[in-house]
Amino acid sequence: MRVPPNPCMAEARKEAEAVMFDAIDELLEKSGVKAKDIGILVVNCILFNPTPLLSAMVVNRYKLRGNILSYNLGGMGCSVGLISIDLAKQLLQIYDWQLDQVGELHSNSYALVQSFSRISCPIVAVRNINSSTPYAPICYSFVFQREDNTKRIGVSLSKDLMAVAGEALKTNITTLGPLVLPMSEQLLFFVTLVARKVFKMKIRPYILDFKLAFEHFCIHAGGRAVLDELEKNVELTDWHMEP
Repeated sequence: MRVPPNPCMAEARKEAEAVMFDAIDELLEKSGVKAKDIGILVVNCILFNPTPLLSAMVVNRYKLRGNILSYNLGGMGCSVGLISIDLAKQLLQIYDWQLDQVGELHSNSYALVQSFSRISCPIVAVRNINSSTPYAPICYSFVFQREDNTKRIGVSLSKDLMAVAGEALKTNITTLGPLVLPMSEQLLFFVTLVARKVFKMKIRPYILDFKLAFEHFCIHAGGRAVLDELEKNVELTDWHMEP
């Protein structure tokens, strides 16, 4: 909020500490969990990766126990929050197994996952990628941290971002659909799929109506294009998109 802006490591560290510590203080107070009962710590940030790590800052501030399993994830984009939760889940499962088999670890343990996004002095550019470029390199380079011609570090976004995001959305919807949608909706989708693939009928793919399963949609607000694409592909209304 300073005018003019002062995007330096010292200010970024101070801001990170304020955000992290305030959130953890509130969490510990509301939950009644003691810092010594935290056995697993996962901290992530999209771009800001100082030394010592953000996770080390948390361990040092709250004097977490010496045998804590501490992880710091960075440079993994906006999906790193979900990746962090999945990591914590798998670690807890391993932790439970160790408790049952070895019995050396404390049973009253918690996993703390802290996820936040920050970027200092962002510079956004659109980069053109040849359509013949292999799919994997496109996925790899559609969000890239780099220097511009004035040596300022920023993030460039490829115009292929929405295509890659659309494929990811399709995969997740295919996995999620059978778990949450009513059988009638699944049957309509299956019949349409058979008609198109088996009988080669020229009909539009049936779009699953997730409004039958969910009342509210929490969409990552990474940009207007992301919101527009989701609104169109999932056929959401203005009311769903308003938040």
